[in-house]
Order: sequence, then C-alpha cells, then structure tokens
Amino acid sequence: MLKLTTVKRVMKGAFNLNKIYGYCRISTVKQNIDRQERNILQEYPNAIIIKEIFTGTKYQGRKELDKILRSVQAGDTIVFDSVSRMSRNADEGFALYKSLYDRGINLVFLKEHHIDTDVYKNELERQRLNVSVQSGDKATDALMNAILEALNNYILALAEKQIQLVFIQSQKEVDDLHQRTREGIETARRNGKQIGQKAGRKLKVKKATPIKEMILKYSRDFNGTNTDDEVKAIINGNPDPKLHIGHNAYYKYKRELREELNDDKS
Repeated sequence: MLKLTTVKRVMKGAFNLNKIYGYCRISTVKQNIDRQERNILQEYPNAIIIKEIFTGTKYQGRKELDKILRSVQAGDTIVFDSVSRMSRNADEGFALYKSLYDRGINLVFLKEHHIDTDVYKNELERQRLNVSVQSGDKATDALMNAILEALNNYILALAEKQIQLVFIQSQKEVDDLHQRTREGIETARRNGKQIGQKAGRKLKVKKATPIKEMILKYSRDFNGTNTDDEVKAIINGNPDPKLHIGHNAYYKYKRELREELNDDKS
C-alpha cells in the first residue's frame, strides 16, 4: 500500500500542470539566440524553450509567440530575456502585458524583474486600501468609500504607468539605435565612403563560381549536351547542400554567364 505522504505527492503532481515557456526571439539571422536560451534555462531549467527568428516590431504575426498565446492557461508562465523580446512597440507591448495578466498568466522578464506580474500583483495588494467605512451615516459612508475607491484606482494607475514606462524605454532604445545607424550611414556617405553595392556591380556569391563552372561544362547552351533540367539535377546531386541551386538562381547564373562571355568577346 502507498503511504499517505506518497499519495499526497502523487496527487500534488497530478494537479500541478502549470507550464513554463521560455520565449527567445532574434530580429535577424545574424544574431545569436543561444544567449537568451542560456539565460532563461539558468533561472528556469524546466522551461519549454520556444525559438523564433522574426524581423519586425509587432508581436502580431510572430508565429511561435502566437502559438504560446493561444495555448497558455491561467497559472502558466512565460519567461522573456527582456521586455524587448516580447514587443518593442510600447503600446502593443503594454496591451499584451495587461491582457495576459488579466488571464492569470505569469510574465517574467529576466532583465526587468521589477515589472514581473508577481511583483506587480504583490505591489498592488500591498498598497491597496482595504478599508470599509461604516459610520452609520449613509451619505458619509458613500463619500468616504468613493474616496477610497478613487485612491485605489489612482494606485492602480501609478503601477500600470511604471510598467508602461519600461515598454516606452525599450522602444526608445530601438528607435535611437536605428537613428544612430541612419546618421552613421549619412556621415559615411558625406565623407565619400561607398554605402552598399555600387550600381551595376554584380554581387559575388561564394557558391556562384563552382555552379557556373558546372553550367558551362554540362549545359548544351555552352560546352555541354544536357538540358536545363538535367543540369539542375547534376548540380543538386552534389553532396554539399550549400552548392544546391533553385530554379530562379539557375537561370540568373545562366544569364550572367552569357553577359560575362559577351563582355569577353567585346
């Protein structure tokens, strides 16, 4: 027979179904997402890590985050490395925070723990005036209770304002970064530096050379006897997937080869 303590542990585990999600997002493929994952797992080793690569500033349309928002239940927790990972748009970020808080979802921000939903909730409970005036005079009681309710609403508004300010600061940091980047590019341009690729200059891709060599060798339009489909099959049969090619890129390389050959003849 199971001991009573064992039964209690089993029952507790059976009903403790709350999940912890760790949401990691990077804005470009050049960024490294591992740091966010490492930070989250350090504090929440059992977190379910959800990764997403997304370019943009709105949380709508982020497929993996949307999946979490649809499946998350009251009592579940979503952990972000920082506020900027949830949203860099202040209004939308704050609206999402409020929506999840009202649903009973716990939010944790590793770099801004002071606005975690648990901290927000505890601060509201600490400051809330739980007083009911019953003087015996209905008019006095109504007035005093209305004043107390107004004070509690004021406390709530102050707490919300502190959270909103964090989202505003996060958006400001992103906007400032973009502005500094634009200014840096403009300064470099004014100093005569080339920004981006010169007009008419072809971008050299590492895999272009070996692929063009295969097109020259096998295509019947050049030195070979094979059709376009056959040449593409030969190229994509290469054991190195980095040298595989799609339909549009294949014809782009063929066009460039013709231009290069014509240049050589002129």
